[in-house]
Amino acid sequence: MWRCLTEPAELARFWGPRGITTPLDGIVVELRPGGRFETLMVGDHGSYRMVATFTEVVPPERLAWVEPASGMHTTSTLDDLGDGTTAVVIHQRHVPEAMRTPEARAGFATSLDKLEEHLQARRPT
Repeated sequence: MWRCLTEPAELARFWGPRGITTPLDGIVVELRPGGRFETLMVGDHGSYRMVATFTEVVPPERLAWVEPASGMHTTSTLDDLGDGTTAVVIHQRHVPEAMRTPEARAGFATSLDKLEEHLQARRPT
């Protein structure tokens, strides 16, 4: 799970809501506190660049960043359940109003669906 959330080649396979792609060359991961985290999401209605700064990097259990433009803080906590699965808890603070609409929340949920599909595809058969 850690690799999926921190390696550009993995992020490019699922990052962003359904209907959006995130090209590998549009991803920057400087995996250290103070390092950049950027993704370029591209869809039919244009593109959106997420620009953030890592505030916490604790492999393989905690990853946090802040988006300076909005002030939104995102923290992902990964808990190895010991059975080959990982519980992921994502906590966000200072979420802009536009990202709290039912449509935006539904889009975020589809990005989690894409992550689950990616993880399933990576599993050995």
